Amino acid sequence: MKFKKLGNNEELTQKLLLGFIAILLGFFLFFMKERLVVNTELSNLAERSLEPEVALANGRPTVFEFYADWCEVCQEMAPDILKLEAQTKNQIDLVLLNIDNNRWIDLIEEYEVMGVPQLDFFDSKGMHLGSLSGLHSFTDLRNISNSLISEQPIPSFSKDDEFGQVSLLPSEVAKIEDNGRNIRPMSHS
Repeated sequence: MKFKKLGNNEELTQKLLLGFIAILLGFFLFFMKERLVVNTELSNLAERSLEPEVALANGRPTVFEFYADWCEVCQEMAPDILKLEAQTKNQIDLVLLNIDNNRWIDLIEEYEVMGVPQLDFFDSKGMHLGSLSGLHSFTDLRNISNSLISEQPIPSFSKDDEFGQVSLLPSEVAKIEDNGRNIRPMSHS
Protein backbone atom coordinates (compact mmCIF):
# COMPACT_ATOMS: atom_id res chain seq x y z
CA MET A 1 0.00 0.00 0.00
CA LYS A 2 1.37 3.34 -1.05
CA PHE A 3 0.74 6.54 0.84
CA LYS A 4 0.46 9.77 -1.01
CA LYS A 5 2.68 12.46 0.39
CA LEU A 6 0.70 15.49 1.43
CA GLY A 7 1.66 18.91 0.25
CA ASN A 8 2.34 21.76 2.68
CA ASN A 9 -1.14 23.22 2.20
CA GLU A 10 -2.84 19.89 2.83
CA GLU A 11 -0.71 19.29 5.95
CA LEU A 12 -1.54 22.76 7.25
CA THR A 13 -5.26 22.19 6.60
CA GLN A 14 -5.13 18.87 8.44
CA LYS A 15 -3.32 20.41 11.42
CA LEU A 16 -5.77 23.32 11.59
CA LEU A 17 -8.72 20.94 11.40
CA LEU A 18 -7.29 18.73 14.16
CA GLY A 19 -6.57 21.81 16.29
CA PHE A 20 -10.12 23.08 15.78
CA ILE A 21 -11.57 19.69 16.74
CA ALA A 22 -9.38 19.57 19.86
CA ILE A 23 -10.59 23.04 20.91
CA LEU A 24 -14.24 22.07 20.37
CA LEU A 25 -13.74 18.89 22.38
CA GLY A 26 -12.10 20.90 25.17
CA PHE A 27 -15.04 23.33 25.33
CA PHE A 28 -17.52 20.46 25.28
CA LEU A 29 -15.79 18.67 28.16
CA PHE A 30 -15.41 21.88 30.16
CA PHE A 31 -19.10 22.76 29.93
CA MET A 32 -20.37 19.19 30.36
CA LYS A 33 -18.23 18.67 33.47
CA GLU A 34 -20.54 20.83 35.60
CA ARG A 35 -23.65 19.05 34.35
CA LEU A 36 -22.09 15.64 34.99
CA VAL A 37 -21.07 16.67 38.51
CA VAL A 38 -24.60 17.92 39.27
CA ASN A 39 -26.14 14.68 37.96
CA THR A 40 -23.70 12.67 40.08
CA GLU A 41 -24.49 14.75 43.18
CA LEU A 42 -28.24 14.40 42.59
CA SER A 43 -27.84 10.66 42.08
CA ASN A 44 -25.85 10.44 45.33
CA LEU A 45 -28.52 12.46 47.15
CA ALA A 46 -31.23 10.21 45.69
CA GLU A 47 -29.32 7.09 46.77
CA ARG A 48 -28.93 8.32 50.35
CA SER A 49 -32.54 9.56 50.56
CA LEU A 50 -34.79 7.77 52.99
CA GLU A 51 -37.47 5.52 51.59
CA PRO A 52 -40.64 7.62 51.12
CA GLU A 53 -42.65 5.68 53.70
CA VAL A 54 -39.83 5.97 56.29
CA ALA A 55 -39.50 9.73 55.70
CA LEU A 56 -43.25 10.25 56.08
CA ALA A 57 -43.37 8.31 59.37
CA ASN A 58 -40.31 9.67 61.22
CA GLY A 59 -41.81 12.86 62.68
CA ARG A 60 -40.00 15.35 60.43
CA PRO A 61 -41.46 17.39 57.57
CA THR A 62 -40.71 15.84 54.21
CA VAL A 63 -40.24 17.08 50.66
CA PHE A 64 -40.51 14.70 47.71
CA GLU A 65 -38.78 15.91 44.57
CA PHE A 66 -39.88 14.12 41.44
CA TYR A 67 -37.10 14.64 38.89
CA ALA A 68 -35.42 13.14 35.82
CA ASP A 69 -31.80 13.08 34.74
CA TRP A 70 -32.80 14.36 31.27
CA CYS A 71 -34.74 17.32 32.71
CA GLU A 72 -32.89 20.59 32.09
CA VAL A 73 -35.03 22.46 34.62
CA CYS A 74 -34.18 19.82 37.26
CA GLN A 75 -30.49 20.23 36.46
CA GLU A 76 -30.78 24.01 36.73
CA MET A 77 -32.46 23.72 40.13
CA ALA A 78 -30.13 20.94 41.38
CA PRO A 79 -27.50 23.18 43.05
CA ASP A 80 -30.26 24.86 45.08
CA ILE A 81 -31.73 21.48 46.08
CA LEU A 82 -28.28 20.34 47.24
CA LYS A 83 -27.77 23.57 49.18
CA LEU A 84 -31.22 23.23 50.75
CA GLU A 85 -30.48 19.64 51.75
CA ALA A 86 -27.25 20.72 53.45
CA GLN A 87 -28.95 23.57 55.32
CA THR A 88 -31.98 21.61 56.52
CA LYS A 89 -30.30 18.31 57.38
CA ASN A 90 -31.99 16.64 60.38
CA GLN A 91 -34.90 19.13 60.14
CA ILE A 92 -36.50 18.12 56.84
CA ASP A 93 -36.27 14.87 54.92
CA LEU A 94 -35.64 15.45 51.23
CA VAL A 95 -36.59 12.41 49.16
CA LEU A 96 -35.56 12.41 45.50
CA LEU A 97 -37.64 10.21 43.23
CA ASN A 98 -36.44 9.68 39.66
CA ILE A 99 -39.54 9.37 37.49
CA ASP A 100 -37.68 7.09 35.08
CA ASN A 101 -37.40 4.46 37.83
CA ASN A 102 -40.43 2.14 37.59
CA ARG A 103 -40.22 1.64 41.35
CA TRP A 104 -41.94 5.03 41.86
CA ILE A 105 -44.85 4.63 39.42
CA ASP A 106 -47.40 4.33 42.24
CA LEU A 107 -46.18 7.60 43.82
CA ILE A 108 -46.06 9.33 40.42
CA GLU A 109 -49.72 8.45 39.90
CA GLU A 110 -50.77 9.15 43.50
CA TYR A 111 -49.31 12.67 43.43
CA GLU A 112 -50.39 13.27 39.81
CA VAL A 113 -46.93 14.11 38.50
CA MET A 114 -47.39 15.58 35.03
CA GLY A 115 -44.04 17.36 34.71
CA VAL A 116 -40.72 17.65 36.47
CA PRO A 117 -39.47 18.95 38.71
CA GLN A 118 -42.41 18.57 41.05
CA LEU A 119 -42.03 19.14 44.77
CA ASP A 120 -44.58 17.65 47.18
CA PHE A 121 -44.67 18.86 50.79
CA PHE A 122 -45.63 16.91 53.90
CA ASP A 123 -45.89 18.00 57.51
CA SER A 124 -44.24 16.15 60.40
CA LYS A 125 -47.24 13.80 60.61
CA GLY A 126 -46.93 12.79 56.95
CA MET A 127 -49.95 14.83 55.83
CA HIS A 128 -49.70 16.01 52.22
CA LEU A 129 -49.78 19.82 52.24
CA GLY A 130 -49.46 20.52 48.54
CA SER A 131 -47.15 20.52 45.57
CA LEU A 132 -45.23 22.92 43.40
CA SER A 133 -44.05 22.38 39.84
CA GLY A 134 -41.32 23.99 37.83
CA LEU A 135 -38.20 26.04 38.38
CA HIS A 136 -38.02 27.93 41.67
CA SER A 137 -35.31 30.00 43.27
CA PHE A 138 -33.37 29.05 46.35
CA THR A 139 -35.24 31.81 48.20
CA ASP A 140 -38.58 30.17 47.34
CA LEU A 141 -37.28 26.77 48.44
CA ARG A 142 -35.86 28.17 51.67
CA ASN A 143 -39.14 30.01 52.48
CA ILE A 144 -41.07 26.78 51.98
CA SER A 145 -38.59 24.87 54.15
CA ASN A 146 -38.82 27.46 56.91
CA SER A 147 -42.61 27.16 56.81
CA LEU A 148 -42.44 23.37 57.05
CA ILE A 149 -39.96 23.48 59.94
CA SER A 150 -41.99 26.07 61.89
CA GLU A 151 -45.27 24.34 61.02
CA GLN A 152 -46.61 27.47 59.30
CA PRO A 153 -48.70 27.53 56.11
CA ILE A 154 -46.66 27.09 52.95
CA PRO A 155 -46.21 30.40 51.11
CA SER A 156 -48.34 30.73 48.00
CA PHE A 157 -46.96 31.49 44.57
CA SER A 158 -48.67 33.19 41.70
CA LYS A 159 -50.05 30.97 38.97
CA ASP A 160 -47.28 32.17 36.64
CA ASP A 161 -44.61 31.09 39.12
CA GLU A 162 -46.31 27.86 40.09
CA PHE A 163 -46.03 26.38 36.65
CA GLY A 164 -42.99 28.25 35.39
CA GLN A 165 -40.46 26.14 33.58
CA VAL A 166 -41.57 22.53 33.75
CA SER A 167 -40.33 19.62 31.70
CA LEU A 168 -43.40 17.67 30.63
CA LEU A 169 -43.33 13.91 30.95
CA PRO A 170 -43.40 12.03 27.63
CA SER A 171 -47.00 10.98 28.33
CA GLU A 172 -48.06 14.62 28.76
CA VAL A 173 -46.38 15.62 25.50
CA ALA A 174 -48.22 12.75 23.82
CA LYS A 175 -51.51 13.93 25.35
CA ILE A 176 -51.00 17.41 23.92
CA GLU A 177 -50.00 16.01 20.53
CA ASP A 178 -52.93 13.56 20.59
CA ASN A 179 -55.60 16.25 21.04
CA GLY A 180 -56.08 15.63 24.73
CA ARG A 181 -56.77 11.88 24.62
CA ASN A 182 -56.77 10.64 28.21
CA ILE A 183 -53.31 9.18 28.82
CA ARG A 184 -52.20 8.44 32.38
CA PRO A 185 -48.82 9.64 33.68
CA MET A 186 -45.95 7.43 32.59
CA SER A 187 -48.03 5.55 30.01
CA HIS A 188 -46.14 5.46 26.76
CA SER A 189 -49.08 4.57 24.55
